[in-house]
Amino acid sequence: MGIYLNPGADKFQMALDSPIYVDKTGLLSILNQLLRTDQRYVCVSRPRRFGKTMTANMIAAYYDRTVQGQQIFHGLEIEHSASFEACRNRFDVLRINMQEFLSASREIGELLRLLREDICDDLHEEYPDIAVRPGRTLQYYLQKVYQHTKRPFVIVIDEWDCVIREHQDEQEVQERYLDFLRDLLKDKGYVALAYMTGILPIKKYGTHSALNMFDEYSMTDPGPMAQYVGFTSDEVQGLCEQYQMDFATAKQWYDGYAFPQIGDIYSPRSVVAAMLRHKFGTYWNQTETFQALRVYIDLGLDGLRDDVIRLIAGDRLRINTGTFSNDMTTFHTADDVLTLLIHLGYLAYDETKEQVYIPNKEVMMEFANAVSVGGWNEIARAIKASTELLRATWRRDEETVAEGVANAHLETSQLTYHSETALAYTISLAYYAAREYYHCYRELPAGKGFADLVFVPRIQHRDKPALVIELKWNQSAETAIRQIREKRYPLALKGYSGKIYLVGIGYDKKSKKHQCKIELLSS
Repeated sequence: MGIYLNPGADKFQMALDSPIYVDKTGLLSILNQLLRTDQRYVCVSRPRRFGKTMTANMIAAYYDRTVQGQQIFHGLEIEHSASFEACRNRFDVLRINMQEFLSASREIGELLRLLREDICDDLHEEYPDIAVRPGRTLQYYLQKVYQHTKRPFVIVIDEWDCVIREHQDEQEVQERYLDFLRDLLKDKGYVALAYMTGILPIKKYGTHSALNMFDEYSMTDPGPMAQYVGFTSDEVQGLCEQYQMDFATAKQWYDGYAFPQIGDIYSPRSVVAAMLRHKFGTYWNQTETFQALRVYIDLGLDGLRDDVIRLIAGDRLRINTGTFSNDMTTFHTADDVLTLLIHLGYLAYDETKEQVYIPNKEVMMEFANAVSVGGWNEIARAIKASTELLRATWRRDEETVAEGVANAHLETSQLTYHSETALAYTISLAYYAAREYYHCYRELPAGKGFADLVFVPRIQHRDKPALVIELKWNQSAETAIRQIREKRYPLALKGYSGKIYLVGIGYDKKSKKHQCKIELLSS
């Protein structure tokens, strides 16, 4: 067993021995289909703490010829695959964590030298008859071993993109690194499978496509890898039952990522921490402060600030992810920044509708923290004031609600304010605090139309009234209430047995005054 060559199964065994292990070995059956084919190059990108390293350890343990995989994988999903025995522990495995070499070097030349020397040391120890001579490339020695053994390599590279992230503004360094990976992997007979994982998809340089042989699976298009990105709803529900935790609350905190192939996906690190600590909280973001998010939302790109406000208000935005250059510095439009935030995990992406949104409470708190300082003071004030606005609504204090909405309008005055849609963004931000107590819906089908905003109490807050909110731009609050009743919007709450407040909010563009009327719906 070497350090990089055939490293064994110790690290994967630690995962299996952990208090919580969610079986994702089904991924191996997908990779088995790609072995020694033209599709053997796979790059999977996910946000931090989404199980990338554990997956790399699993792959290494499965293919490593020095491992007794039949015992290690006994009872796991892959054991039931028709390809389990045919592919298990048949290869020499190179398991490389690129971050280790980056941390040990001062420049790209030293990184590549250290990587070559360390891996060649492992190769020479395992195959002493193959001489290691100065000046020879790493791929030369891999080819010599392959000729000697007739056994190709499975090459697993974790943190493949760390050079791109650490040397953000150094294109020459990045290109030299990508060219090294191309020369190591592309069209090499000794490669049975190349699996790379990191946060970013493969960097694009116009016509320079050093790694164009890779099929990529990312947070914008995970393909068949979707169910292995994070925890599924069934997996989280099972953990909640095992640890006696409320599934609805887990969903509020950690759900929100979703893919059309399989539905909802949860942040695995956060779910595991919540179960083991028996407490819901912010765990995924403990490895990085909100300042990391703020760096990107503070960029002065046209429209970005308005987009961020709308996202915090609960809106979904359609974006174009195709112009993103797959790095952390090349931004041509606000859409490029939002696409980066998808890959970093700060935003979720609806592939079908091509829309981004803030996925859950845990991430929303990061946005709230990020706007709490610096040039976002007005938004921070609106968020802070939202608790009092919600309480005023519960008290049916119409004057205070109207005043609170007016203040929120002033705080978000950079948004174009000439329609009910714009008014809805203001109201959604003004009622930011409602998300703690309610499921919040916009344009909810109800009666003879769509209710602008409907707040349905969460199970643990059924003592609160449901809110049906109608917005009228340049019309009165009374008109809004009348429309709620005439179009029977409360039918959206069919089956709900608690109190229902009808909330009408109007805005007069001439006087620039907000009005509010709140009525209790009689049973």
